[in-house]
Amino acid sequence: MTGLQIQRRGAEDLDEIRPQLLAVYAEVYRERLDEDFHSVERFDERLGWNAEVPGFAAAVGYQHDRPVGYAFGCVLQPGTNWWSGLRTQVPEGTTSETGKRTFALSELMVVETLRGTGGAKEIHDALLEGRTEERVTLLVERDHPRVRARYEEWGYRQLGEVVPFPDAPVYDAMLLQLGESTLRCA
Repeated sequence: MTGLQIQRRGAEDLDEIRPQLLAVYAEVYRERLDEDFHSVERFDERLGWNAEVPGFAAAVGYQHDRPVGYAFGCVLQPGTNWWSGLRTQVPEGTTSETGKRTFALSELMVVETLRGTGGAKEIHDALLEGRTEERVTLLVERDHPRVRARYEEWGYRQLGEVVPFPDAPVYDAMLLQLGESTLRCA
């Protein structure tokens, strides 16, 4: 066990948790903060956009009252731009959103000392616990095959290649089908 205390939060809590999320982000991405796309300011913009979408939810992990990781996302709405950078042909209807079909896991990260402990999975599962959508999607940078492999261990399957913003790196879009037994096997 990691000794994590995990708090689930909503959009109404963003002002309170925003500094914590930004601090963890800056620690995790400290080597890449000079890249425009990975700057704290750009991350903060993306965080704000997520919190404005219905169904925003976050799970923040703490050790000794210090934030050490988090996950957040929102429910994809009809007409979402989430799939607009998809470069791969997918079956018809795969990217159709109803506002109730897909939870988009926008960020999941833990500080270095928590990596390899199962903490990321604990935070992931806390965020998804009780979700009513039929599936979850996330994006993994193409240059991180070990991270993609970890998500595959958790049941995610690769859907295709996507570039979500013009200045973003290439990502693999992944899907996890939610069901009664999905999170019990964790």
